[in-house]
Amino acid sequence: MSGDSYHIGDQVSMYGGTGNQGIVHNTFGSSGAEPASPELQEAVQELLRLLGDLREQLPPVSARVLDDNLPALTGEAGARQPEERHRALMAVAGIAATVSTVGEPVVEAVRKVLELLAAA
Repeated sequence: MSGDSYHIGDQVSMYGGTGNQGIVHNTFGSSGAEPASPELQEAVQELLRLLGDLREQLPPVSARVLDDNLPALTGEAGARQPEERHRALMAVAGIAATVSTVGEPVVEAVRKVLELLAAA
């Protein structure tokens, strides 16, 4: 992905001495307020790993679509709405489905994340 750097969990960014934003709590709970289960966190980590492998085999435009959907997949940048996460998962699965057998593990990982989110 973009720089192959992923941030799952809490992240603190400080820029100068004024106007600091504080801490960003990257959670995967159904409402964004409750923490994700360890199983869901593990499934998302596996999906991200598989996406990193898949990205190298995609044309640049498809790789950018994956990159654009990462914040919603990981809960970064306030992208915690269930509809947005679902849309991102479906976009990623669609791209993976276009690359035949290479994308099958990603499609399966997306299915697992969707099942875990539905159970949360």
